[in-house]
Amino acid sequence: MASKLIFVVNTLILMTLACSTHTASIRSASPGDSMEAWGPDWARDVVWYQIFPERFRNGDSTNDPTLADIKGSWPHDYTSDWQVHPWESDWYEFQPWEQVNGKDIWFNIQRRRYGGDLQGILERLDYLEDLGIGAIYLNPVFDSPSLHKYDATTYHHIDPNFGPDPAGDREIIAAEVPHDPATWVWTSADSLALHLIDEIHRRGMKVIFDGVFNHLGINSWVFRDVMEKQQESLYAEWFTVSAWDDPNTEANEFDYEGWFGVRELPELREDENGIVAGPREYIFAATSRWMDPNGDGNPADGIDGWRLDVAFNVHHNFWKAWRKHVKSINSQSYLTAEVVEPIKALRPYLQGDEFDAVMNYNFAFACSEYIFAGANRTSTSEFDHRLRTLREAFHPGVAYIMQNLYDSHDTNRLGSHIVNREKSHYREWGEYFNFSRGSNPDYNTGKPSREDYRLQQLAALFQMTYPGAPMIYYGDEVGMWGANDPCSRKPMVWADKSYADEACQPDGSRKDIGAAVAVDGDLLDYYKRLIHLRKELPPLRWGDYRTLLVDDGNRVYAFAREYDGQKVVVVLNNSAAEQSVELPISGSWVDAWNDNEVVPTDGESVIISVQPLGGRILLHDR
Repeated sequence: MASKLIFVVNTLILMTLACSTHTASIRSASPGDSMEAWGPDWARDVVWYQIFPERFRNGDSTNDPTLADIKGSWPHDYTSDWQVHPWESDWYEFQPWEQVNGKDIWFNIQRRRYGGDLQGILERLDYLEDLGIGAIYLNPVFDSPSLHKYDATTYHHIDPNFGPDPAGDREIIAAEVPHDPATWVWTSADSLALHLIDEIHRRGMKVIFDGVFNHLGINSWVFRDVMEKQQESLYAEWFTVSAWDDPNTEANEFDYEGWFGVRELPELREDENGIVAGPREYIFAATSRWMDPNGDGNPADGIDGWRLDVAFNVHHNFWKAWRKHVKSINSQSYLTAEVVEPIKALRPYLQGDEFDAVMNYNFAFACSEYIFAGANRTSTSEFDHRLRTLREAFHPGVAYIMQNLYDSHDTNRLGSHIVNREKSHYREWGEYFNFSRGSNPDYNTGKPSREDYRLQQLAALFQMTYPGAPMIYYGDEVGMWGANDPCSRKPMVWADKSYADEACQPDGSRKDIGAAVAVDGDLLDYYKRLIHLRKELPPLRWGDYRTLLVDDGNRVYAFAREYDGQKVVVVLNNSAAEQSVELPISGSWVDAWNDNEVVPTDGESVIISVQPLGGRILLHDR
């Protein structure tokens, strides 16, 4: 949800260094090391995969939403012709029913539903396991009329259209007393979610849900009751109401506070303790429901944690109390927050009494400025300094479980970011969001080139070898591209589907030659090899970090990771020329990427060649 906000991001102090060897490091965060222990141990071992459920896979067409199911979501057109959108269609092309409503492409894109559901995720768990994914972050899955589900009607039921019996589920939900957990039952969609959790766990993976606790949607049971009964509602104190309706007048004076003025998202009321008692109790009960579904004190059948939406909008006191509740259910649960802010603003969230990690957009900013920023790229020494600043900003263990991402549902896709790398600055969050919209005629919505994908590979290599928990936004690994929301939320590209070329452009014109939409097998294989190499080499997950080489002139960067006597060296060549690199390392080394090719050494140093926009991963041959 952060895509609608403008954040003030501070400028980090730049450090200009000559080509040299550095010793800045962090100690290894080993299991059981109390100095470095932070968050659940499993969080250091995983590669995350973010799934936007409505756009991942349509596994059950019988539960596809109807026009009535989207009522209450923007843009509030429930009378124009409408159908579930063809999965394989050209993104910017109007379908026949869209051509007749007289609205532009941006209006119509928001009305679209593609039918993604939980069965679709189940069908592709083997794909994720083969890719090497260790944990899944699901964008909201709770009942909601929108495509994104950030306007929940409830926190204790999965969206009926994600399950096998939408009509039956809605009848069950309607019979509950929603504020009373004693009346809650498991719908078919809820049961399918529990089955999905079991299947994820059976494969040795973890899963977290998106907790959107700052606000509900206008279709929520509680807000509808307030709308109907006004001050007499049992839930009148749940929201910040600025004006109640006067029944003696024809006008409806009812007014309330929506999230950043968005009427579809009425905010839950807060006091000095954070979210007030009524919604707080409901959130705590829903939290318990999904973390310990059987209520038997064994959380093995529940989700493994939460990602908290717009966490910066909720008082710290609420998060402190909620964390205690979460950890009392499952001490090994993982809590990560959406807080896109500079280091100083992040510190209160990462003191050990609120969150284990945040979505690490500062990592994305630093990498973008070095790897992607074209003529305005930062120097290698500045890159090294910014990384060190981030590593040392918090408790030493935090760096190992931060969700290191490049993109998400709130940004343009990584491939498109690279295509437009000369044009704007990612760190300028609000400005960049507006620039990277598909409606901006200066933004290139076209397919990345092979050189662009090479840059993506370089970025992926660094992401998978740097301290932290890498996170992939669904489809990046197969080469998907797209401008910012809503264009970063295209349907997933699968090998078993035949897609129309992307020939239509946002302004309605057509390209002479459309861009082929298909799985990029080379890119997918690259990601798969990288992820499995990370899983095979403990230093890449648990090891310390030491900068070895910072070469501003040739744009070469090298660092070492070491854990339990095993050493790995990573070299990045962020230039357009092949580089001969001398590394200050001794002993015998092999190339971990190229089938253990022996690397020649003179005993004091190692000299290797690194391809343009490429990298090497060296393993100490013990």
